[in-house]
Amino acid sequence: MSLYKHIRELWKSPSKTLNELNKKRIISWRREPRTIRIERPTRLDRARSLGYKAKQGVIVVRQRVLRGGRQKPQFKAGRRPKRYGRKKVLDRNYQSVAEERSCRVYKNCEVLGSYEVGKDGKYYWYEIILADRNSPTVLSNKNLKQAVSRRAKAYRGLTSAGKKSRGLRNKGKGAEKVR
Repeated sequence: MSLYKHIRELWKSPSKTLNELNKKRIISWRREPRTIRIERPTRLDRARSLGYKAKQGVIVVRQRVLRGGRQKPQFKAGRRPKRYGRKKVLDRNYQSVAEERSCRVYKNCEVLGSYEVGKDGKYYWYEIILADRNSPTVLSNKNLKQAVSRRAKAYRGLTSAGKKSRGLRNKGKGAEKVR
């Protein structure tokens, strides 16, 4: 088995030592800011499968998202009681919300992919792989250049997580069956 396959197997069924390590990580991550650029990915196997390369112009960001029913913001102005109800926003998943928030911080970057690295009772943590649109290293690489050619993918729901929340990755949810 390759190194990446060993890493993948460890994350699928974590041992006692890995569980303790993840617990310590999450405790330290709670004290960090919501969006933080990290030096290297926590899950190297998943990052490499999504297009991460340790080169200039490709960065990894850890994004924290608050759990518990993505609600619309509370009303500031008055309303009659009938119209004051806040409905839950259920059409988006946490991962696509995390991708969008990281794009707001790193405006010159485009999302290549993201994956979950941890969760506790209050937060989810995702690592998002971003590529700089104007970096000469990214533009010289054929695959990365194609990935950054479409602008604002995270905002328009064109990333993998965005497509999943729109029902485009699952044939049974939103797409009609074609015969």
